[in-house]
Amino acid sequence: MANPTGFKEFSRELPSKAAPQERVAHNREFVGTYAEDQLTQQAGRCMDCGIPFCHSGCPLGNIIPEFNDAVREEKWENAYQILSATNNFPEFTGRICPAPCEAACVLSIHSSPVAIEEIEKHIIEIAFAKGYVQPTAPVLKSGKTVAVVGSGPAGLAAAAQLARAGHTVTVFERDDRPGGLLRYGIPDFKLDKWVIDRRIKLLEDDGISFRCNTEIGRDVSGTELTRSFDAVMLAGGASVPRDLYLPGRELPGIHFAMDYLTQHNRRVSELDIEAEEELIFTDMDVVVIGSGDTGSDCVGTANRQRARSVTQFALMHQPGSERPAHTPWPQEPHIFRSSTSHEEGCQRYWGINTKAFLADEAGQLRALRVSDVTWETDVLGRRIRFEEVPDSDREIPCQRVLLALGFTGPRVTGLLTELGVALDERGNVRADEQAYRTSRPNVFVAGDMRRGQSLVVWAISEGREAAREVDVFLMGKTALPSKNAVGMFA
Repeated sequence: MANPTGFKEFSRELPSKAAPQERVAHNREFVGTYAEDQLTQQAGRCMDCGIPFCHSGCPLGNIIPEFNDAVREEKWENAYQILSATNNFPEFTGRICPAPCEAACVLSIHSSPVAIEEIEKHIIEIAFAKGYVQPTAPVLKSGKTVAVVGSGPAGLAAAAQLARAGHTVTVFERDDRPGGLLRYGIPDFKLDKWVIDRRIKLLEDDGISFRCNTEIGRDVSGTELTRSFDAVMLAGGASVPRDLYLPGRELPGIHFAMDYLTQHNRRVSELDIEAEEELIFTDMDVVVIGSGDTGSDCVGTANRQRARSVTQFALMHQPGSERPAHTPWPQEPHIFRSSTSHEEGCQRYWGINTKAFLADEAGQLRALRVSDVTWETDVLGRRIRFEEVPDSDREIPCQRVLLALGFTGPRVTGLLTELGVALDERGNVRADEQAYRTSRPNVFVAGDMRRGQSLVVWAISEGREAAREVDVFLMGKTALPSKNAVGMFA
């Protein structure tokens, strides 16, 4: 580390963003880039700790101090090589990852953490601009074939690693374009779709075949799949949304968040929309139930559709601004955060319990009946149970409601039923923790389908690790890297 005092000399800075009133007028990304001196200064804040906890905070095990130092010295190709050794898609994680590595940064104990996520995004964009990002699959093939079911982050990562190992990979996707959640679940203002298309082109150049509009269990049977390929990787995600079974749930105007986001993303991309109802909420009062990232994406989308008002509910109480006792450093802290979508306009309610959906005389949604709640917590501040506040019942007017309550697990009907793979107690596909192997001998699983709803960065990590185990299964050994190995290329 050539600048041991960088963290004292420079404060944390993030690139500028377009003003809220400007960015809600379009659906494009709105976060700027660092000037070159800003980028090297921010990388120079890295303390190069004796024990870099950012490594353990990152599900991919990214080698963060090393690529920070390469950026500080403007060794762009070296920075890219270090970053891409552990992360197949820095252009995705650099845009949409909640950056648990930053929560684990030693500097965050007494100051603001290094801007790792932004540095990561800048490394990969500079690498693309300079032509460093090239296909990596070997010319000599193994003769083995692998089917990957699902083209979300786990499936794409698994496919990329398996192609790198020399296998012939076919990715099956039920939608009309590859990308899964990345394409249809995340708004363009957070992840422009040209970013996905650029990476898909590289994967195709690596010899990976994509068969879209193909649902396994409908268009291709599970038996045919397992017979036609030497190994099968299941990476279909957790796609069953969690519902809210309350009086009035049958009323029109109540939609799952992912249905809303998918339709809007297709509209922005000028793709056909096959739906009974166009989900455009102009001049309507919209309530988003759920306080996670998906709920935030709904807020930003409704603002761009010129909703009259946008309100977001959370059953839990508002977190504090300081790290609570039950998430000590270097864990990801449960603290109050506002997203860029909240900046654009949103009334947020905490400690709110939704009790019923209310109709007007014409049978249309007109309001929600809600009540305030208080939470009982343990000595560490963890929530145990809630109680309604007496006499707090009231109505919140709305014409549209979006349910952003997460997902319960993968769809069981179709492929999983045909394959007969065992499920765990949560309804996810059961697999050996280390080998990612299901109850079927040549069928593996990775991502949300195995671990349940999680982060994109975890999906990429799962895809990489599972690909390594598939390679061992096919070849008896592997040269693919593991995040658990000591050394960059071990």
